[in-house]
Amino acid sequence: MNSNDNNYSKLIDKYVTGKILVTRSSMPGYEEYCEEIRDIWDTRWLTNMGSKHKQLQAGLIEYLGVEKLDLLTNGHMALELTMQALGLTGEVITTPFTFASTTHAIVRNGLTPVFCDIDPEDFTMDVTKLESLITDKTSAIVPVHVYGNVCNVEEIQRIADKHGLKVIYDAAHTFGETYKGKGIGSFGDVSCFSFHATKVFNTIEGGAVCFKDQAFGDKIYDLKNFGIHGPEIVESVGANAKMNEFCAAMGICNLRHVDEEIAKRKAVVERYHERLDSTDGIMLNKISPDVKPNYAYLPAVFDADRFGSSRDEVFDELAKHNIFARKYFYPLTNTFDCFKGKFDANDTPVALKVSKSVLTLPLYADLTTEQVDVICDIILSCKK
Repeated sequence: MNSNDNNYSKLIDKYVTGKILVTRSSMPGYEEYCEEIRDIWDTRWLTNMGSKHKQLQAGLIEYLGVEKLDLLTNGHMALELTMQALGLTGEVITTPFTFASTTHAIVRNGLTPVFCDIDPEDFTMDVTKLESLITDKTSAIVPVHVYGNVCNVEEIQRIADKHGLKVIYDAAHTFGETYKGKGIGSFGDVSCFSFHATKVFNTIEGGAVCFKDQAFGDKIYDLKNFGIHGPEIVESVGANAKMNEFCAAMGICNLRHVDEEIAKRKAVVERYHERLDSTDGIMLNKISPDVKPNYAYLPAVFDADRFGSSRDEVFDELAKHNIFARKYFYPLTNTFDCFKGKFDANDTPVALKVSKSVLTLPLYADLTTEQVDVICDIILSCKK
């Protein structure tokens, strides 16, 4: 920042009075939520697939355009229990450019993750490198829709069908999106969503699995509810991954407003593009014309040679002004300390390079144009 730029300093003082975080949870009005949970006090039914759970489940099936859906306590359990329900064995091909949950769900099922590199343009699984990773031990592919960017679902399904593999999508970033007019949760054998507080749509904590096969749905139900089928009947060994009524009630409220929230996020994203698209050395996320987006994230990839400052330098400069972007996804999951010596990140060189140069910028419905301008001004002040 130039020390003599008084107008610039005044803008920072005016519009960054507190911390600007990378995201901010969307919430309904206080009175609306209180009204939604009022009957919970009357019934005292707090969990175990109550009326709120059933109402949200039905609402999401309609909104997401999927055949079947079950609710779980969080997105991670959606992934972990899905893999268990499908009876996967051996190796599972996935991407290291994702949140810890994706890889951990594989490992916690006693499976071996095999990492496929990513496409440098949209950061999803590079399908040109997928088939070469398949062995006689491979049982499934777990692609990740990244930042709202949709994987090459047609090619992934073609390869999976050819080799008899299951496809489980980590769809945590793509709530409400459609691809070629079809709900994103309808692709693959199963698509898993996260409804964590930081997502476009949240239930405070929560998740869902979208599927077509009722036999799979029966297994998920057993796994999320101890295998209990009645007061005296327990048919299988299961876990506890049920969504409670208070979280479901938050979801019911937020679902009423999610389209409005997405529209607000769109305006924020468009302002970022107006300010930064023409800057040499910054690549902002592009939206496919086949996708109806949800504007979940805005990643910016910094080319230090062309921009003049590294991703980390931009991150630090923003943080000096109480603006906290996120190095998302960094580090790659195949470089985690808990997997030390097991994987080589050089096997996924594109993912490794992007992880060291990408910064997700603050993005949420209530972020003002003035705040976006300040963020952009600080970023542009780093250009050399």
